[in-house]
Amino acid sequence: MTGRNFDGTSTADDVLAGLDLVGKLALVTGASSGLGAESARALAARGAAVVVTARDVGKAEKVAAGIRETTGNAGVSVMELHLEVPSSVRAFAKDFLARHRALHLLIGNAGVMACPLERTAEGYELQFATNHLGHYLLGTLLAPALRAGAPARVVSVSSAGHRFATVNVDDPHFQRRPYDKWESYGQSKTANIWYALELDRRLASAGVRAFAIHPGMIATELGRHLVPDDIATLRARAAERESTGKTSWKTIPQGAATQLYAATAPELEGKGALYLEDCQLSGPTPCPGGLGTSPWAFDTEGAARLWKLSEDTTGGRI
Repeated sequence: MTGRNFDGTSTADDVLAGLDLVGKLALVTGASSGLGAESARALAARGAAVVVTARDVGKAEKVAAGIRETTGNAGVSVMELHLEVPSSVRAFAKDFLARHRALHLLIGNAGVMACPLERTAEGYELQFATNHLGHYLLGTLLAPALRAGAPARVVSVSSAGHRFATVNVDDPHFQRRPYDKWESYGQSKTANIWYALELDRRLASAGVRAFAIHPGMIATELGRHLVPDDIATLRARAAERESTGKTSWKTIPQGAATQLYAATAPELEGKGALYLEDCQLSGPTPCPGGLGTSPWAFDTEGAARLWKLSEDTTGGRI
């Protein structure tokens, strides 16, 4: 398709306009509200079958019912998934593979942000466990379906917040260093980028490509742990960006656009291991209006070390 130009104001429907997704199966994690729910709606509106995952199945079922009603697409279903619980991820994957042979689009949208220190039953730090390890394990377990669905795409929803910290592969769970919620968040978001880099390296030859994206600053339930001082800091940063002419706060339809662009854009066919923001390619040199990436974002050696750590931690292998 030619003549497609998008930016930070583009919406989910804008980037999917004119695309026919009939026959495609998409999986969106964390789709009971916010960007996940909007992504599921927009994909269904273009004809895709969509599996939405959520911790709160009742809440997600209401969202799915609304999507089916507004789009006329009956192929929207809900499955329970707790990404921070390895046994839940494994049970989900087993059930999913029993129902579906092929998966075409996997959007890792779910996440937590800047929460107080909390550990899972396994002793994993919650942000790293939810944002990275859960999505890592999910992707490895669903690799057979992604291969069967090739050309397939995996979208790892990172954040400009990856600039807060690289991944401390030697102590990812803050067992030997003081816990800082923003450092933890940044680490998990860098991990999201590294996961996409290494996944793409491993599966590109099978027709499965992976991307990492920054959705922008959007008021969603992701910020449920933020205290007033955190919000004031984020607003101050947004004001700084506005003074330089850069995009700041987005609506939910605008926030969902970049992950949908990464998942579906014909312009990205045959490409992968890329970072996108504002529905454009970005990196160490930012796209117009974007923030760009940190110096460590494309550390392929770090990505390989993280993959080995994730393999050893979860047992998930490709």
